[in-house]
Amino acid sequence: MPPAPRTGLDPGADPASVPTPRPGRPGFDAACLGETMVVLRPAGPERLADAETFVPGVGGAESNVACLLAAAGHRVRWVGRVGTDGFGDRVLAELTARGVDVSAVRRDPNRPTGVYFRTDGERSTTEGRPEDASLAEVLYHRAGSAASAMSPSAVDRAAVDDCRVLHIGGITAALSDSCRDLVRELTAPRPGRPLVSFDVNYRVGLWRRRDPAVLLDLARRCDVVFVGADEARELWGADDPDAVRALLPEPSAVVVKDGGRAATAHTAEGPCRVPALSVEVVGPVGAGDAFAAGFLSATLRGLPVPLRLRHGHLAAAAALTVPGDLAEPPDRSVVDRLAALDDGAWGGLRLGPGWTREGAPREDRESRPPGGHVP
Repeated sequence: MPPAPRTGLDPGADPASVPTPRPGRPGFDAACLGETMVVLRPAGPERLADAETFVPGVGGAESNVACLLAAAGHRVRWVGRVGTDGFGDRVLAELTARGVDVSAVRRDPNRPTGVYFRTDGERSTTEGRPEDASLAEVLYHRAGSAASAMSPSAVDRAAVDDCRVLHIGGITAALSDSCRDLVRELTAPRPGRPLVSFDVNYRVGLWRRRDPAVLLDLARRCDVVFVGADEARELWGADDPDAVRALLPEPSAVVVKDGGRAATAHTAEGPCRVPALSVEVVGPVGAGDAFAAGFLSATLRGLPVPLRLRHGHLAAAAALTVPGDLAEPPDRSVVDRLAALDDGAWGGLRLGPGWTREGAPREDRESRPPGGHVP
């Protein structure tokens, strides 16, 4: 029988027994590989059919993680492929402005930079236009994009390996056969391989003509795996974190995110479950990428597993309390202090819009409940 799950901060957790990036000083703390696109959102709350004006931005799961890691003070590179068009210029300019190195990005004169349109709201888990008007419409124009031409021979392997952590995901594996081959090669055991982080990031529409069973094989080859509880149920019929771990015994850490309820990490020490925070949600987009960035940032710092999960929750809370994909994280000192709260204070945190700019919620000693913490 596995050991009982731990909750909250466990001072006894031994960082040496959980996945830690290799020692030494490579050029970057992290490299993130995948597709980044220009995203166009209606300027107002309209549906796509009714929008007259669209606001441009940049979005991509792996580059979101790269930007958040850079904002947290890490040396980060994004590896990808964009067209020689103006949208490619925008992607590179945006990531550079956020402190991400793009020197290993290749530009394709024959293929365009991917573009997608989306409205605000939670992403639907099914294909096509969602019937529920509260769910986001998402429309991709990425077929034949520059990123879909990534392959083992078309990526600078030295740039990919010159890091402590390599972060990749299931979206990349779905873009084309050559992209799948690239992800398979990067996750294969090899001398000098950095710690490999893999976000399953299952997107139903991307796997219409491909077998998503490859995601399980790819995940089993990695060191740290992130998967949503809903994804694990749909893909593998796994109903809880223990069932997911049984399917993925090889990775050093398997992190199962269960929405606003909790996140559980299975490591050699056993399961560690940390409750999610109470958050006033402004926009649901980007929380999963933010969680991965927070967890990986704490991993790069060698923090114990409970703190890694808490850093993930705090990063997700920063994303949830702003519109759009990315939020500026609070100062590291603020995150460290909140992550170190006792279980009662952690459970009493209430985070709303503006908390990342204003710092930690202030204690109201007269009105807060025992052991609680109020904004």
